[in-house]
Amino acid sequence: MAWSWRLERADGQTVGTSDETFTTQADAETWVGEKWRALREEGVAQVSLLDGEKVVYTMSLSDPQ
Repeated sequence: MAWSWRLERADGQTVGTSDETFTTQADAETWVGEKWRALREEGVAQVSLLDGEKVVYTMSLSDPQ
């Protein structure tokens, strides 16, 4: 399966997906580690990691409280 990110607002509404897909989970996580600040500036509040169609986990892009 291909790994990708679903980009979401705080309410979980999808606003897009990552521009690319990845062959491994580690590659996908590296990508979001490099892009999270820019995504947050574009209004993305959280991202969900997808393995094909299956959601593996959802992660907030907000600063820790």
